[in-house]
Amino acid sequence: MIRRLRRTYRRLRLGTRLALGLGALSLVVFAVVGTALTTYMRDYLSAQLNEQLTLGQLAQSKSIADHGTLQGKKYYRWYYAVYDVSAGTPLLRRPEDPADVPEDLAEFTALARAQTSSDTELLSTGHLTGKGTYRLRACEVEPGVVLVSAAPMDAIEDTVSQLITIQVVTFALALAALVVFGRKMLRRGLKPLSDMAHTAHGIASHDLTEPAARLPLRADGPGGGPEVEELRTAFNTMLEHIDDSLAERARAEQRLRRFVADASHELRTPLMSVRGYADLFQYAAANAPGERDGHLARLRAEAARMGFLLDDLLLLARLDAAEVEAPLRLAEADLVELVAQAADAFRAAHRDHPLKVSTPDRPVRLRMDAQRIRQVLDNLLTNAAVHTPAGTEVCVGAAVTDGTALVRVTDRGPGIPAADRERVFDRFYRVDKARSRDRGGSGLGLSVAGSLVRAHGGTVELTGEPSGTVFTVRLPMRAAEAPEAQ
Repeated sequence: MIRRLRRTYRRLRLGTRLALGLGALSLVVFAVVGTALTTYMRDYLSAQLNEQLTLGQLAQSKSIADHGTLQGKKYYRWYYAVYDVSAGTPLLRRPEDPADVPEDLAEFTALARAQTSSDTELLSTGHLTGKGTYRLRACEVEPGVVLVSAAPMDAIEDTVSQLITIQVVTFALALAALVVFGRKMLRRGLKPLSDMAHTAHGIASHDLTEPAARLPLRADGPGGGPEVEELRTAFNTMLEHIDDSLAERARAEQRLRRFVADASHELRTPLMSVRGYADLFQYAAANAPGERDGHLARLRAEAARMGFLLDDLLLLARLDAAEVEAPLRLAEADLVELVAQAADAFRAAHRDHPLKVSTPDRPVRLRMDAQRIRQVLDNLLTNAAVHTPAGTEVCVGAAVTDGTALVRVTDRGPGIPAADRERVFDRFYRVDKARSRDRGGSGLGLSVAGSLVRAHGGTVELTGEPSGTVFTVRLPMRAAEAPEAQ
């Protein structure tokens, strides 16, 4: 039975359970208050009755001392008995009015006998046969004479019973009202929690970006109080974080699928070329020995091209896992010298593009991987040469501003459309989709450059001008304070 009640209680809603708990607590409080009030009222009325008995016996004792018998004022339904105790045994005097003495004298006689051996007035409560409960008081009127008076207690019992009845009815009504209205108030206060539960249930079938997947913030009006408002705000913040995480996960999966597709596409071309040239080499070896060297050279070129592509992919993978494996070999190097070396290499490889170099007069020494920073410069300069017509001027410059080393690579070519600027650092991304791989590269140059710069704690940005493109590399003067890789 108890287990069934527990299971039923657990199935109740939180508001109902709180209301029942509040009702149980209130019931305990009402019981304590009622018991204390009833006890106080009973004791107060008993003290009043005792005082009334004492005052009445004072007047009656004077009458007995003066006239030898009980005269004067008497109370309705009171009983009086006068005993002679000089002989040691209580002997009842004959009363003037037989109605003053009850038929049951056992309690009176016992109290008179006890009074003979006591120096103080005695009080007791006894039940008189056929009369009810009475409060008895004995006092010594004079030596050898004891007066016993009895006052009915039914008035006290009736008053206490009425008080208990009023308390029970009042407390029951108050308890019912407290449970009913308390449940309504609790349900109203806990409504935001119900809204949260409803929203949580609906998340599986709704888009988190929809307004239905958020809880309204109620700055005015009943909203459950500041605690519930904080919980509502935290719940909305959690949903926003979940939404952002899911969106980022979807974007990551999309990038991964696009990367796998692009990598497969990029690797398929040199592999097909290697296979084709291998077949041609085999044929030439048997039928046209003079063409064998040409086919072997092309085979080596395609293998080298595929090797460069795989090296770039491996480098990007290592940079993505930089927290596990450090792909950089850090040492102090001069950025101005690296810019000069990259400029000389560019002039030798791209004679159809004039190059302008602007560097400070003093060295700019940084802690960096000089080989990787040189690779960044070569990639940016090559990108400018590949994507601009012959004769287009390319500029490269270095400077130091606010504790940051800057390198800018600028060209005066056709520029990059605004829609493509955010994706130029994506892997395998090409602005000109129709450009051949022989001229346009694999689409990993800028991605490698951006990853290497970030690995050094810097940034690389692309800004467009009315005619031309500007790549800006920022490296902190204390870049990459990690220990040098072995």
